[in-house]
Amino acid sequence: MLTAAQVLAENNFGDTRTGGLAGPMGLFLILLLATATVLLIRNMNARLRRLPDRFPVQGRPTGPGRADLAATDPTDGTTAQESPTNAPNGHQQGRNG
Repeated sequence: MLTAAQVLAENNFGDTRTGGLAGPMGLFLILLLATATVLLIRNMNARLRRLPDRFPVQGRPTGPGRADLAATDPTDGTTAQESPTNAPNGHQQGRNG
């Protein structure tokens, strides 16, 4: 009879010595990702160095043409009626019958 330790220790994945490509492939992927990360960080640092220390302040529009004064009420003062709860909404809620 097998004990729990023997079942857990059993190699169910076959012979791991033949065709051992997982180690070199894993190393290649790690080096590839590390290289890509270093290049991305260098690129971002170069872009950040090119930015100005301060951005120019954009002037705000003054007078009656301001956007917040020109905003209108989309409901035109009318109140929205709530839809009944049993009204169909395009989605099938369930099957009856």
